[in-house]
Amino acid sequence: MKEYILTRLRMNFQPYAVISILAITLFTTQHMFSQVPARFYWKTLAGANGVPLIVESISGNTNPFDPSHNVNPGAYVNATMAMVGYAKFLPLFDRATMISVIVPMGRISSDVEVAGLTSKDAAKGFGDPMLEININLLGPEAQKSIPDILRYEPGFSLDLLMDVAFPVGEYSDTMALNIGQNRWYGRLGAPIIWQIGPWVPGRRTTLEFIPAVWLFGDNTNYLGETKKTDPIFQLDAHLSRDLTHNFWASLDGSWYNGGQSTVGTSQGTKLNNIGVGVTLGYQINDNLNLTFGYKSTINDDAPDAMRMDGFMVTLVYGWHPLIEGMKRLQESH
Repeated sequence: MKEYILTRLRMNFQPYAVISILAITLFTTQHMFSQVPARFYWKTLAGANGVPLIVESISGNTNPFDPSHNVNPGAYVNATMAMVGYAKFLPLFDRATMISVIVPMGRISSDVEVAGLTSKDAAKGFGDPMLEININLLGPEAQKSIPDILRYEPGFSLDLLMDVAFPVGEYSDTMALNIGQNRWYGRLGAPIIWQIGPWVPGRRTTLEFIPAVWLFGDNTNYLGETKKTDPIFQLDAHLSRDLTHNFWASLDGSWYNGGQSTVGTSQGTKLNNIGVGVTLGYQINDNLNLTFGYKSTINDDAPDAMRMDGFMVTLVYGWHPLIEGMKRLQESH
């Protein structure tokens, strides 16, 4: 019985990812292109903890550290990003709630070709940390005991997601390419999980949607000008399926719309882009989850269209004091 309980908790524990956790991301998590993996907003036992490590390699024609994604048609940008964070699951008014924080870091370089001449730019350091709160509004009540885990099924659930980034990352007002963004920004979203078929480990299928809107403050010191960005609507979707008890796969899609930026009197291009990808997830042991994902834009033939390709690897270490105590008790007998 104890082994069955531990197995059910292990299969339910899906804290990230981010996305970003957050991205955390969320956020991852933390910027729009990389999105949190499928199953990141699955629920687990209240009191659980998660520490995600997210590593990404991204290339394209826009700064992946900047969620407003201003497109430079003549640019080739290459970035390596790492994000580390912490997530806590707790009940709030008997609703499952996750509070998480993630800190991005890395390096980024770009080659920009104008009139046959190529200029190079580079930046490295820490980005803007992001705080995320996700609370369930519709669906099963928070899992607060072992019996709650055994009878839990998500059915149809709806959450409220709130992110805010703190503008304390590395920034230079003489450079167009930066890790930090020198302005407040955040996201409001509504993660939706729809259970398809039986909730049996090895056979579970879910369809997930995350509609969200990104909001941006003004950067009043962007190359001597003020940078303003309209809100961006983002829709993420995941169709995930268990392949075995410990291995699952997901088809992923995203749509970005809006986000026209103005620098001084110069206006940029409004985003209207689609990204597709695939994610593979594996439960290494009771405490470790590993995911690997690839994502790319597909409607990117126009010179001013956003072009991005990215690989993401996420390792999440999760634990719960109650479950760890049960494991130690089991090992002692």
